[in-house]
Amino acid sequence: MHRAVLAAVFAALAIFVSAAALTAQQKSQPSKHPRQLDRGITWRRDPATGELSAVTDTSGSIAGKAGASAGPQPLRALTQMVPVTCIVSTADGSALPGLRREDFRIYEDGVARPVAYFDASTAPASVALVIDASPSVLRDSEEMKQAADALITALAPLDQAAVVDFSAHTYLQLPFTDVREQARRAVARVDVRELFGDVGGSNIYEAVYLAARELFPGRTGRKAILLLTDGQDSGLGLTYDPATAAPQPGKPADRLTFDDVARKLAAEDIQLFAVSTETRPKVMTPGWLEEHEAATLLSPNGRTLGIPAYTLYLAELVRRAGGQLYFLRESETMADTFRKIAEKIRAEYSLGFYPSADAGGAGASPGWHSLRVEIPGDAGARVSHRAAYYVPAEP
Repeated sequence: MHRAVLAAVFAALAIFVSAAALTAQQKSQPSKHPRQLDRGITWRRDPATGELSAVTDTSGSIAGKAGASAGPQPLRALTQMVPVTCIVSTADGSALPGLRREDFRIYEDGVARPVAYFDASTAPASVALVIDASPSVLRDSEEMKQAADALITALAPLDQAAVVDFSAHTYLQLPFTDVREQARRAVARVDVRELFGDVGGSNIYEAVYLAARELFPGRTGRKAILLLTDGQDSGLGLTYDPATAAPQPGKPADRLTFDDVARKLAAEDIQLFAVSTETRPKVMTPGWLEEHEAATLLSPNGRTLGIPAYTLYLAELVRRAGGQLYFLRESETMADTFRKIAEKIRAEYSLGFYPSADAGGAGASPGWHSLRVEIPGDAGARVSHRAAYYVPAEP
């Protein structure tokens, strides 16, 4: 009788241990079922400050679990440093390594600020792949997935990748991980045909906003979104009229706008690498884009220049966030293009400065503050960075 009891106890213990091991193994594996990031989202614009936030229930938000706010993080005091991530390229577009702190100059609102922090790309990068899976990219979908896989292969060993896809809705396939095989499997799960029933258009900019909101709060170091898309957004109603980028009189205030997306990327210092599946407009050469870095590209003149409105807005978001715009079919091989993108991410420089104080001495004043970074000792060096940083207003 005693032996029978012992045998039963050991059998139960074995079952418990096996179940615990299985549970631990399951927890270590990412879910194969994507999570819809826009489920339960309510957009709310503060009538006093004009700032938009996306409010959701506490059960689904990665940002909420991390204890981070979904809105832009304000600069509350002079002691809070403003980070500025920079891509520095040579005349032929290659990354320029080996620069030092004293090589850089930072200007805030046209006024020089001392470089208080400098890091030459030693920290791992966080790169979110945001992949268009709407019906309009069906013919390009396999190429886009191959391109995403090429980038994953080219990242540095400690860099982390996340995978998001979207059509009318936005889906998180994989949160940040440095396990390359998990990232490749997540990319392989992106299937345009599965989202044919996801009617409602292609919400490109909402997907970018939600990826920034959910994945990046609390992360430090180099942060980037790689957006693979045709650029044809159907959610924001963007036209050649620049007014369509902002909240418009007569339309609901509690809705996402292009300016809100740009503000979110600037607030988190997330650089944007956009890869368009469309043909590059003839006028939109790399040189033309460089010449127009200091001012908005949004103008009714885009029509006369032969630039589709959707490509113009894609280029404008890249300009504001700091990054680069590529066109999928203009390179000899995708692997070469994405090796260059990964090389630039690896070679980014992280700078920081203390902002000027407002009249009350409490830090930078609310609103946008322009940024400019130069390398005086190298006239041929091209520096790409976010065009401005944003300080939220007190409600």
